[in-house]
Amino acid sequence: MAKRPTFGIFPKVLLTMIAVAVIPLGAIWYVNQRSAVERIESGVDQQLGDRAEAVGTYVDAWADMNVKMLRQNAALDEIASMDAKRQRRNLVAMANEYKAVYLAFTIAPDGTNIGRSDQDTPKNYGDRLYVQQVLRGAPLGQQVVISRTNGQPALILSVPITAEQKLAGVLAIGMTINDVSSSIAGVQIGRSGHAFLLDNTGKVIAHPRKEYVEALKDLSQHPAFLGASDLAKKRIVYTDERGHSVLAYARKTKQDWTLVVQQDLDEAYAPIVAANRNALVLLALTLLLVALVSYLLAQRLTRPIRSLTRIADEISRGNLKASIPEAARSDEIGALTGTVDRLGASIKAAMARLAPARAESTGSGGTGWKRPGSGLVDRSSTG
Repeated sequence: MAKRPTFGIFPKVLLTMIAVAVIPLGAIWYVNQRSAVERIESGVDQQLGDRAEAVGTYVDAWADMNVKMLRQNAALDEIASMDAKRQRRNLVAMANEYKAVYLAFTIAPDGTNIGRSDQDTPKNYGDRLYVQQVLRGAPLGQQVVISRTNGQPALILSVPITAEQKLAGVLAIGMTINDVSSSIAGVQIGRSGHAFLLDNTGKVIAHPRKEYVEALKDLSQHPAFLGASDLAKKRIVYTDERGHSVLAYARKTKQDWTLVVQQDLDEAYAPIVAANRNALVLLALTLLLVALVSYLLAQRLTRPIRSLTRIADEISRGNLKASIPEAARSDEIGALTGTVDRLGASIKAAMARLAPARAESTGSGGTGWKRPGSGLVDRSSTG
C-alpha cells in the first residue's frame, strides 16, 4: 500500500491561496488604517487648535479693548493733572461705562492713591506689581490680585500718565474677571475637554473650577504653561494629577497670558480606537471569508487529483475495472484523466495479448522451464 504523504497537495494549495489573498489584503488594510488614523488625529488636533485660536482671539480682543480705553483716558489733561477733583469725573465715567471695570484710580510715583472712581478712602498701592512695572518703564502693567476694594479676584491693568514728557503717575483700572472667566470656563469639548487662562506669572485668571479662580491658584509649573512660548498654538501631551494622559494646545496672548485648551487623550482619540476595532472586525470577517473560499477552491482543485491518485493506485494493484471520473473535463485535469485512462487501456490490452500464452502454458502442465540448479527440467524438449 502506498504511503500517504504527510503534507499533501490540498493543504499546500489551501495555504498558498490564503497567503496570496491575505498578504495584499493585509497590506491594503494597513495602509488604509494608517491613513484613517492620521485623518482622525489631524481632525482632533484641528478641533482643539481651532478652539484655542478662537478663545485666544476673544481674550486678546477683550484685553485690547480695555487697554485702549485705559491709554485714551491717560492722555486726557484732567487725568494728567494728577488732581483728584479734576480726575474724578473721568474716573467715574470709566467705571460706569465699562461693565467689567469696578474701580478706576490714579497713583502717584511714590505709590500714593490720588484719585478714585468710588468714595473709598485712598490707599497706598506702591507695593503692587502693576504699579512697579509702570514705574520701571513698562508700557503696560498687569496683575491678578485679590482686590483690596471688594476682596474678590481681580485683574488690574495700568498705564503711565505723562505730563510734559515726564512720568507723572499711573492710571489703573480694577476689573472683575467673572465675565471672561465664565466665557472661558464655559468652553466644553466632549466630556473632559475645557479651557483655562493663566496670567504671565502662572496664576489662574479663568478656570472651570471656581476654587482655582477664587484662590488665584498658582499653576506656574503646569506643563502647558511651561510649554507655551509664543502666540502660535503649541501641542502638548502630559499626565495630569489623576494619572490621565491629556492632549493640550497652549498659546500666549498679546498680554503674555497663557491660554490652554485641553481634553483627555483617551476621549480625544476614542474615534481612533473605534476605527481600529471596526477595522480588525472587518479584517477578521474578510479573512474568514477568504479562508472559506480558498478551502472550497482548494477542494475543487485537489479532489480530482486525489481521485486520480487513488485510481492509479488501484490500477497498479491490478484492478483494471476502476472507474475514472472527470474524463469529460477539458482542462489539465481532464488531460491527466485521459492519460490515466489510456494507461489503463494499454495495460488491459497488454493483459489481453498475454492471456492466450498464459492459457497454453497452463494447459501443458506448467511453464516447462527450470531455473538452473532448481532440479526442474524443460519437459518440452524430452522424448
